Amino acid sequence: MTTCQDDDLRLVLRGLLTTIGDKWTLVVVAALVDGAQRFTGIQRRVDGISHRMLTKTLRDLEHDGLVSREVHAEVPPRVEYALTPLGRTLLDPVDGLIRWVDEHGRTVLRNRAAH
Repeated sequence: MTTCQDDDLRLVLRGLLTTIGDKWTLVVVAALVDGAQRFTGIQRRVDGISHRMLTKTLRDLEHDGLVSREVHAEVPPRVEYALTPLGRTLLDPVDGLIRWVDEHGRTVLRNRAAH
């Protein structure tokens, strides 16, 4: 297994694992795969997320440079969120995790049921 040798990168890794491991982050990322969305569009696509939690999730993703926020000078203002090129690089590792779950998820379920 590869480990980060750089202290600064270990901190980045821990922070990203906290963000990405959050209940809502990957669902919000999935909502943005097809292109830019307005806040309400994302909220409709992410069943059960509160306004507050969506705001926090988008801010965290924007802070890490994974999502961009574009404000259009209109009345009323229109705000759109989109995956950045960096955010799109997250899709391959997530696809790998989904493939792993497809292959091993039933075993995990059996193990959970046994305990």
